[in-house]
Amino acid sequence: MTQLTNPTLRANILHSLRNRRQRGSGLGDDEEGRADASLLVASYNVHKCVGVDGRFDPGRIAQVIREIGPDLLALQEADTRFGERRGLLDLTWVERETGLQPVPLSGVAKAHGWHGNVLFFRQGAVRDVHQVKLPGLEPRGALITELDMQDGRMLRVIAAHLGLLNRSRQQQARMILDILSGRGDAPTLLMGDLNEWRLGDRSALHSLAPMFRGMPPAVPSFPSRLPVLALDRIISNRPGLLGEVKVHDTALARVASDHLPIKARLRFTESG
Repeated sequence: MTQLTNPTLRANILHSLRNRRQRGSGLGDDEEGRADASLLVASYNVHKCVGVDGRFDPGRIAQVIREIGPDLLALQEADTRFGERRGLLDLTWVERETGLQPVPLSGVAKAHGWHGNVLFFRQGAVRDVHQVKLPGLEPRGALITELDMQDGRMLRVIAAHLGLLNRSRQQQARMILDILSGRGDAPTLLMGDLNEWRLGDRSALHSLAPMFRGMPPAVPSFPSRLPVLALDRIISNRPGLLGEVKVHDTALARVASDHLPIKARLRFTESG
C-alpha cells in the first residue's frame, strides 16, 4: 500500500495542488506550435467510460477527446472487459467531431480495440498492426502499429495497458522489448497506462530504458481529482522526439474518468 509518508508522493500532492491553481481551465495550452510540423499525441485511460461520480457517460469521454484535439491518441479500457468486449464509444461521432479514426483490427467484431486498447490517428496510413497478448495474471494487451506519415516518414506506436502486479509489468516490458528487437529501427512511441508509479531502479519500466532513451519526466495523472501517481506515460526511443509531457487537467476531465489524459508534442528531427 502506498504510504503518504513517501517523500515523492508528498511532493506530487503539493505539485498537483500548486499546478491546479496555476492552470485554471487547462484549455488552450497547446495552441503554441499548432502552425509548425509537430503532432499532438495523447494517452487516456477512459475507465470504461465510468466517471468518478459513478456515471457511465461515453459522451463526456468524447468531449474530453475534443478538448485535447490530438493528432494521435491511445485509449485504454475503451471496451467492456469480458465476453464479446463490446466497444463503449460512438466511433462515428469521434471521427466526425475530431477527425480521428481508429486503427483497424482483425478478429474484434464488436470491440473498438485489442484488450481495451484503441489507437486513433488523424493523418497518414496504417502500414502494419500487431496485436499482442501480454503475459500476466490479468487479461492485458498491446497494439504495435506502424504508420506511414504524410511526410513519408514511418512512425511506430505501441499502445499498451500494463498489469497491476509488478512481476507482470516486468514480464510485459520484456515481451515488448523482445518484439521490438526483431523489427527494424524506427522512431517509436510507447503510450498508455503502464500502471507504474515507482521511478528509478525499482520501477518495472527500468528495463525499457536502454531502448526508450527519450524517457521524459513522469507527470502525475491518477487519481483525476488530485493526481499524485504517474501511471500514464508517453515515452520514445529518440532523444528530442517528444516535447514536454503534460497532463490535460480540466473540470470535465477530472470527473469523466479516474485518470487524467496526458499529452505531448511530437517533433521529427532531420535525422529521423
